[in-house]
Amino acid sequence: MTHSAEPDRSRIVTVFRSRLRPESVDEYHDTAQRILELARTMPGFVDFKSFEADDGERVSVITFESMETQRAWRDHPEHRAAQQMGRDRFYASYDISVSEVKGEHHFPPR
Repeated sequence: MTHSAEPDRSRIVTVFRSRLRPESVDEYHDTAQRILELARTMPGFVDFKSFEADDGERVSVITFESMETQRAWRDHPEHRAAQQMGRDRFYASYDISVSEVKGEHHFPPR
């Protein structure tokens, strides 16, 4: 098996697990689209993926180049407002994990 390692390339990965309130789905999607567009303009943005399980749990994974760029995204005023809307209207529950990636392996090699 061939793999490549990328040492010395630390990234910050935020994993956001959530469940939506059924009555807020349409409003959530409009807000989420706007916030994703904003994230893509932020310095240090790497990528974003979102998945939904059969049981309704949603998982979003967003990657930034550094803790500083991740914090700038977290603290952006428009994102902060959307976070508050999420707590007030969109989410039945959520969990957030922020981790530093110490290394990566890819198959096939990039």
